[in-house]
Formats: sequence, C-alpha cells, structure tokens
Amino acid sequence: MLHLGFTGGGNITQTHMRAAAAAGYKIAAVYGTNPGKVAALAAQHGGAAYCDFDRFLTHKPMELVVLGSPSAIHADEGIAAVNRGLHVLTEKPIDVTTRRADLLIEAARRAGVKLGVIFQDRLKPDVLRLKNWIDAGILGRPILAAAAVKWYRPPEYYSGSKWRGTLALDGGGALMNQGIHTVDLLIYLLGDITRVQSVTKTALHKIESEDTCVATLEFASGAVGVLHATTAAYPGYARRVEITGTEGTVSIEQDRIIRADLRHATAVDVQPGQADQNASSSSPVVSDIRGHERILEDFVESIKTGRASACDGDEGRKSLAVVQAIYRAAQERDAVLCGD
Repeated sequence: MLHLGFTGGGNITQTHMRAAAAAGYKIAAVYGTNPGKVAALAAQHGGAAYCDFDRFLTHKPMELVVLGSPSAIHADEGIAAVNRGLHVLTEKPIDVTTRRADLLIEAARRAGVKLGVIFQDRLKPDVLRLKNWIDAGILGRPILAAAAVKWYRPPEYYSGSKWRGTLALDGGGALMNQGIHTVDLLIYLLGDITRVQSVTKTALHKIESEDTCVATLEFASGAVGVLHATTAAYPGYARRVEITGTEGTVSIEQDRIIRADLRHATAVDVQPGQADQNASSSSPVVSDIRGHERILEDFVESIKTGRASACDGDEGRKSLAVVQAIYRAAQERDAVLCGD
C-alpha cells in the first residue's frame, strides 16, 4: 500500500485528504505553514503533522506527495520531493510559468518518478462519454466550442487569503485559478490550442490580477472557440461547455451532458448522465470529492502499472501555456501563438 503525504493546509488539502481517505489510502503526513490548520488536518484524517518541509520529506513510510500549496510553490515543493524519489501529484496549475513547470517535469523525468496534475474533470463520467463520441467521429469534424465559467467569489475569498489573486503566488486570477480547469477540458476534448486573442479586466474585486476574462481560441484541428471566465458573476452559475461538430452539438453543464443533438443519435446513448454530488463549483467551499478520488486512484494505478496517468506533467503544462498566452494577448492587444 502506498503511503501519502500532503502539503498546503487549506481547503484544497482538506479535499485531497478526504479523497484519499474515501479511496482507502494510508495518510502518512501533512505539511503546512499554519500549525493550527496542519494539526487539525492530522487530527481529523490521521498522519503526522509537520511545519518543517524538509522534515516532512523525510517521513517514513511515504511514497507519494500530493501538493496543495499556493500555485507558485508547486515546482519548488515538487522538485524537492522527486529528488527524494517521491512520486508527485500536484493541484492545478502545475505552477504559474511554463519555465518553472519545465523544471519540475525534467526533475521528475531524471528521478524516474511519476508526476501528475489534478485536472479531475478529465475523469468525470459524462466528460469521458463526450470524449469517446468526439474520438469516434460521432460529432463529426469539430467546428466550434463555447465555454462559460461564470462563478462568484465574495470579497473575503480574496481578502482572507495571502495568496489568492496575487501575481506572485496565484499567477493570475479567475483564469489561472478557476478557468484553467475549463482550458484543460477544451484541450482534452478538442486537442491543442494554437492561437488566442483576449481581454482581461479587474471588474469587481480589489486584487492584483483579473477577475474577468474573455478569450477567443483557435485549435490545431481548425476549430475555433470562445471562453468566458469570471469570479464576479453574482450569485455564480454552473460551468457550461458546448461543442459543435459537423454532425451535431453537445452541451455540458457543470459535469453533466444536458443536451445532445446528434445527426445519428441512434448510434449512441444520448440520455443525460448524472452529475457528481457536491459539484457546484460556483461555491468555493463545496468540493467535488468524487472527482478528486478518481484522479487519485488513476494516479496510484499509473504508479503500480507504469502506464500514463490521466494528466501527467506534459499534459498539465498545456493549459498553463494557453493561460500564459491569453494573458500576453490581453497585454499586447494582439493575437498570440500558444507555446512557451
């Protein structure tokens, strides 16, 4: 049995530890900079509590570390962990720059350990269903994608945090922290995004980064898309993704197919699926444990079998590169090619 360690101490670490417990994994240790929070997590879920990262990494037994620290710390913590021979599964984004992401990816490769990124939407049942339809050609040639992440975060979501909405630790705002899940989902379903144009605004919140973004996307396949991402849309709405191909259109709300209009509907089951429980991401408190449980189980299985995980480091880098390109396009007021 693998023994898991966790970093962070905040809400997302709570989610990771709950998912691990639900999956039946052994919780070995938890690290964070807030002694009270770390002690509370350890008391609730088990494992040793650490406020010294180096001591945490020496805990035995421990084979896998799940990173839940602020985004800009992921590469630093991840590199330290892989250099000790530990597998690493990091909360999204993999880090806040592709340069730092590349350092972590290369370190894991040199160490011969697994690196994964938590994009749990890839393993949602209806997302997998839609992925299969697209790959099988049931939607035909992809033409258009429309994605709307119209969520709401109250002022205290940012004011009560030392890192959310900051450029140094969060790397951005609504797009980097919330919308990146949907960027990854679009890449997963439709392939690489090659060119973007965008506008970003800090429309409501008193933060360094944007709370609102609109971007147009061009895919390598020739499809085009539009993405809205905001944390200023009171009271918050379920995420929607709509994909149109030459043979039909499918709409997903949150994580569930709510409508499928296919030219050859008799070839597939188009009945609406079931959403995960507690999956209302318009709220920053409610968390999707089932999605995190699936991604953790998948990653552990990839360690045991040697197969690729649902989202390894190279895959996790793609959405970060697109987010960086969207930010650059907004600054330059021009189209930007996606890449480094």
